[in-house]
Amino acid sequence: MILTVTQMQEAEERLFASGVEAEPLMERAGRGIARAVDEFFPGRGTVIAFVGPGHNGGDALVAARHLAAMGWGIELRLVGRERFRPLTEKKLGELGEICPPGVCTTLVLLDGLLGIGARGPLRGDIEVAAAELNALRLERFAQTVAIDIPSGLDGDSGEPYAGAVIADLTLTIAHAKAGLLADAAIDHVGRLGLVPLDQIDARGGDAGARLIEPRDLARLLPRRVFDTHKGMAGRVGIVAGSRGLTGAAVLCSAGAVRGGAGLVSLFVPEDIYPIVAACAIPEVMVRPVKNYLEVREANLDVLAIGPGLGAVGDAVLELITSSTIPCVIDADALNLIAKSGVGSLAKCQGPRLLTPHPGEMGRLFPQDGRSRREWAEAFTEQYTTHTLLLKGARTLIKEHGRPVAFNPTGHPGMATGGLGDVLTGLCAALVGQGLSTYDAACAGSWLAGRAAELALAEQSEESFCASDTMAHLGCAFSSLRKSYSSD
Repeated sequence: MILTVTQMQEAEERLFASGVEAEPLMERAGRGIARAVDEFFPGRGTVIAFVGPGHNGGDALVAARHLAAMGWGIELRLVGRERFRPLTEKKLGELGEICPPGVCTTLVLLDGLLGIGARGPLRGDIEVAAAELNALRLERFAQTVAIDIPSGLDGDSGEPYAGAVIADLTLTIAHAKAGLLADAAIDHVGRLGLVPLDQIDARGGDAGARLIEPRDLARLLPRRVFDTHKGMAGRVGIVAGSRGLTGAAVLCSAGAVRGGAGLVSLFVPEDIYPIVAACAIPEVMVRPVKNYLEVREANLDVLAIGPGLGAVGDAVLELITSSTIPCVIDADALNLIAKSGVGSLAKCQGPRLLTPHPGEMGRLFPQDGRSRREWAEAFTEQYTTHTLLLKGARTLIKEHGRPVAFNPTGHPGMATGGLGDVLTGLCAALVGQGLSTYDAACAGSWLAGRAAELALAEQSEESFCASDTMAHLGCAFSSLRKSYSSD
């Protein structure tokens, strides 16, 4: 559930009125923040906690105490000490002996300056502290973690005030706030994580939107029974590749294998068959076809169509519209639909998951000044039988009658070729295992983004490539289940 600032404050007031005290909630929030920091930055090093006078600062102090116990060096920047609220002052006193910062490769900055209730431009010592925090991030390549919201960001509109903190990771408490998901907020929020506080209910929140969470995805991916065989894990067909674009077909098919598909068949034109057969991973069955309509004769549970197809014509369009099984439509298949007329989507004989990036989406359905959320909602209002996965820094999934789902995972290094091909194969594998197109899009986007994050333990954002996501999908599945079980 997505809440406005007022709705979140009202939820807290109801909880306190019922007799629950603020301190246990602060303790749980701080512990969750520390656990998330230690998970995202496993090398451990130094944390510089920027502590404001309110309860946001108290959360930062509790997190610092737990991080110190985990072996992190701690340094404090106390801002507005004379204005500290009593509970924040108490948490400062409880911090006790802390490890001094040392020479390290990991430097994390905790933004505990302001909470969601702050309004207007940054002023005085808070403005100075935010400027120091942002400067350290740039000059020392530090990772900034915002507690609940980056200081200086409007909690409802997402508009940043001058000098607002730029976070790499924002850990929102209890529920996501509306401003964190606004288009204008993306570069200040960064990766979005949720610290659960189940005591705080979400009465009156935005039921038309949700943040994709591990606890929801894990229920979609139960453990396999012991006598599972490959036919039970999904027969995935992929129509992809052309001369000069064979890599897209190889990546897509490998993404399907790593996504858990039982059998993966890659259908390619005869002229590129020798190339693709030599490059595809051995688990993929590469099948040459003279006409793409031959694919309809195969025994399949799901089709993925589009990566690297190049300029194709009527046979692919007919395959898209006539196939009665679910299809994941990407890349050149999307361009074909746009060229032939997006009305062809109404002729499709089965559910379709469309996975456009903004350029492809613009050709399918012009944005006309709408926000990304409004854009997705307008499209699915018109094409009610299909699911949309609108790629971007904050990928959106929308289907008529289902809430807009915001994917929180990923990093800027994913701005590289081939990621969409892996995602298409992964989503197809998930559909083949029984997920709906909507659920597969939510799970696939989360897993792809999380795999990319895990790959940074060995790569930088600059050196990261699509194959790194594929190689870490297994770890992403494990991370999903670990996050769920530790909630």
